[in-house]
Amino acid sequence: MSRTLIVIGLIILAVGLLWPWLSRIGLGRLPGDIVIERENFTFYAPIATGILISIVLSIILWLVNR
Repeated sequence: MSRTLIVIGLIILAVGLLWPWLSRIGLGRLPGDIVIERENFTFYAPIATGILISIVLSIILWLVNR
């Protein structure tokens, strides 16, 4: 369990550090991501991006535990 948490933490760290480059390829602006912009309010729900990241992480963790 601790190894899994460390791997997840490292993946989150890597995504955080690489986010400026990942946003250039469109990650975070996929169809299915909800953005509502008003004068003093912006709501952003990255539903499609979250699903994509979840699938990729599931595959990576499946390969690590295999």
